[in-house]
This record gives sequence, C-alpha cells and structure tokens, in this order.
Amino acid sequence: MESGSQDRNLPASERKLKKARDDGQVSRSEDLRHLAVLGAGALSVMVLAPLLFDQLKLSLSQQLSFDATSVRRTASMLARLSDATTIGLGGCAVFAAIVSAAAIAAAVASGGWVQSLKPLMPDFSRINPLSGFGNLFTKKKLISVAKMTLMTGILFAIAASFLSSGLQTIASLVLQPSSGAIAHLTQWLTAGTGLMLLVILVAAMVDVPLQSFLHKGEMKMSHQEVKQEGKESDGNPQMKGKIRQRQRELAQKGSVNAVPKADFVVMNPTHFAVAIRYDEQTMSAPQVISKGADLLALKIRDVAKHHAIPVLQSPMLARALYANAELNEDIPSALYTAVAQVLAYVYKLRAALRGVGPMPMDVPQPFVPPELDPQAKTIGMATA
Repeated sequence: MESGSQDRNLPASERKLKKARDDGQVSRSEDLRHLAVLGAGALSVMVLAPLLFDQLKLSLSQQLSFDATSVRRTASMLARLSDATTIGLGGCAVFAAIVSAAAIAAAVASGGWVQSLKPLMPDFSRINPLSGFGNLFTKKKLISVAKMTLMTGILFAIAASFLSSGLQTIASLVLQPSSGAIAHLTQWLTAGTGLMLLVILVAAMVDVPLQSFLHKGEMKMSHQEVKQEGKESDGNPQMKGKIRQRQRELAQKGSVNAVPKADFVVMNPTHFAVAIRYDEQTMSAPQVISKGADLLALKIRDVAKHHAIPVLQSPMLARALYANAELNEDIPSALYTAVAQVLAYVYKLRAALRGVGPMPMDVPQPFVPPELDPQAKTIGMATA
C-alpha cells in the first residue's frame, strides 16, 4: 500500500507547476530553437549579405588604392583598416542580435517567459558522475537520443540525395561566367538550406508538444505528495487549532476592559464568567462583551464588583453562554428567554437600589436547553 502511494500517476497541481516555473523548470524545445537560429541566420545572411558585400567591396577598393600622399601619410592606412574593421564588426553584431532575438523568441514560445536566476546558480550535484550517469537513462534522455538519431538519419539521406542530384550541375559552373555561376550557386545553396529548414520545422512541430508532455510527466505527483501539499496549503489542523485557541484567549483577556459596560455578569461560580450587555436602541439582541475561565473568570468578577456590576450565579447559563456565544456578537436565539429573565431581574434590582421599586425576590435560575450545556452533553455521552 505504501509503495503504491508513491507512484507518480496524478497530474501536477498548480502550486507545484508554479514552483517549478519559479525554479526555471519549464518545457523547452531544442528543435524549435534550432529552427529559429538556423532560419533567422539564413534569412539574415540572404538579406544582409548583398549590403555587407557592397560595403566590403567599397572598403577593399579603398584599401588597395595607393598614391604618393597615402605612402607619405602612413596613418591613413590605419584609418582605412579601422573603417573596414568597423564595417565587419557592425555586420557581425547585427547578425548576432537577430539570431539571439530569434533564439529568445523561440524559447518564450515553447515554455513562456521565466524570470528566475536559479538555473544559472552553481549546483555541484550536477557534476556528480553517479547521478549524471543515471540521468543518461531517463525516459526524457532516451526519447531525445532516439529523436536525434532519427533526425540525423533523415538529414543525411536528404543531404545525400540533394548533393547527388546537383553535384554535376555545380561542377559545370566552372565553365560559366563568374557572375552567373555565383547566382546559380546562391540559388542552389538557398534551396538546400530551405529543405533542411523544412525538415527541422517538421521536427519542431512534433517536439514542442512532446516536450510539454514529457515535462508534465516529470511533474506528476504521488498520492502522498498531494496529501502533503494539501496540508502545507491549508496548514496543519492541530497547529491551526492551537493558533485559534490562542487568539481566542488573547481576545478574552482584552475583553476584560469591556466589563464596566456590562449589564450583569453570570458565573459558574468560579470556573466561567460571562458579561452581558443589552442596549435596546442599538442592539437587536443581548451580546457577550467579555468572557473567561478560571483565573480570567475571577478577574472579570472582581472588575464587575469594583464597578458595581451585578454578579449572578447561574452555572448552566454561564456554561452555555461561554461555550456557544462569541465575543461582541448576539447570543444564540435559544438563550434569549433565559437571558431575558436575568435581565428583568437586574432591571428590578437597579430600580430597587434607586428606591423606585420593591427589591426582587430570589435570583432566577432560567431554563437552558441541555444541548447547549457542555456539562449536560458530557454526562449524556458518558451515560450512553
């Protein structure tokens, strides 16, 4: 079962593909790049050669023209040589720029633009002879070797056929005028180059989707990798639970400052404390503005007593509010009646303290649905 889970038969996730792209791992077609370099180079030679030859011919005629002034001023010969060198280097620079642009365009077309310097960083694992020998027998390398062998055979066969069919004609060019011979030779070379580029074009049309397929195969994931990535993406559930618990604790500690605004505090009797506030003008239902357990509950009780906030003992209601109500949110609707009974008692108590009403009798013990009381749930589960 464990070995089967390690089989890489699942497609790569977007996260893994993005990470691979960030590391510079994308599908690249060598045949498309060869086609771009050879095609752009051949086209550049055909377009630039006549212009460059005219410039070189003019420069050469100037180099071979000597008079008495040129002989006396030897520095002029160096200037002529500098001009000829500038023309040659300029032509080479333009040719290199065109070929480089074509190579970059081909790479972007096959794998997209990748902004990553990681492939350029030194990696000493690449010079390990053992891993290098093992990489010679990978699926991608074997397919590449088979493809190059097939292409080499096709190119040799086409070249042999092309040369054998035109060799006699080329040999007879020595009997023709030089201008005609050069024009015919140019046409012959252009036809041969075009035929070679046609073969590479067909190979590139096959290689681009093939490289994409092989790259996706290399990026495939096992079931274990998918599970691990899911955990990393969503976060460890236990760690997330601890973080949420810590956040709740911090929020509860900070809520102690809101106790003076409460209408009353209900306790159980020292384990839980919940402060309730209700404003008819701004609230649709009573809200929990502070709650805590153990030492924090005692702190809430002391702050409430210091500010003359009524502190009532109602264990079931305190437990239910602590477990089911969130800070600064309305209490659950199932507890409306219970909280309303306590609020009514608090309002009567305040009125009695102001001398405008009788002192209320016993503290109410409102009914709390058992499903909202954590202690009742625990007892029910234990009995079951």
